[in-house]
Amino acid sequence: MKFRPCIDLHSGKVKQIVGSTLSDVDGTQLQTNFETETGPQHFATMYKKDNLYGGHVIMLGPDNKDAAFESLGAFKGGLQVGGGVIPDNALCYLNAGASHVIVTSYVFQNGQFKEDSLSYISSIVGRDKLVLDLSCKMKNGAYWVVTDRWQRFTSLQIDKRNLAFLAKYCDEFLVHAAEVEGKQQGVDEDLISFLADISPIPTTYAGGIRSLADLELVNTLGKGRIDATVGSALDIFGGSLPYRDVVDWHNQKQL
Repeated sequence: MKFRPCIDLHSGKVKQIVGSTLSDVDGTQLQTNFETETGPQHFATMYKKDNLYGGHVIMLGPDNKDAAFESLGAFKGGLQVGGGVIPDNALCYLNAGASHVIVTSYVFQNGQFKEDSLSYISSIVGRDKLVLDLSCKMKNGAYWVVTDRWQRFTSLQIDKRNLAFLAKYCDEFLVHAAEVEGKQQGVDEDLISFLADISPIPTTYAGGIRSLADLELVNTLGKGRIDATVGSALDIFGGSLPYRDVVDWHNQKQL
């Protein structure tokens, strides 16, 4: 299991936001846990120094491209980037230093999964450079992918058959537990166990991690197969969990 760091960008600044409060309609509902004037390259350089590969630069809305390029340039080959990625811009992020591009909305249009769109962008960037964001919520006893700032349920259920199919087109899955993301109230234990049992490719879980005990829980429930990202809980983002302790924990898991 690995710790995957993050750099979340909103309006060109590094922030930590409760993802479920993001909205294109009413920005007044936005709940921000942390905001800093420190540039994103600072965090990217820190992750590079600590040898933390596979982290995520997530662009939350418009006006984040320059900040994303700063991050990627500071840690070439070490970070993935997502948020508004489409075939027309995907290669520019890879050329700027991203190891992978992360896609969601391009392959889920109006709530419908579009296999042809996934196939096309995979052919453009290469399967080995593509990460599929399968952020989800529970509905009627099953997990369903959600898009449009996690407000819209799509037609795609997360199950073994569907993940096996999707894995033909991408290198990794990134799965935010949308109901707990950014709230520091604990992880979605059922989702982690479920992913460990059914995912055929590397998968990173995000949502609710607040302590080293939570990371250990992900490791146990995930059978060592599910990586984890931590955001708001870290002291570098205004939380109480020491970043350095998480890095030490990560390093111990790699021995």
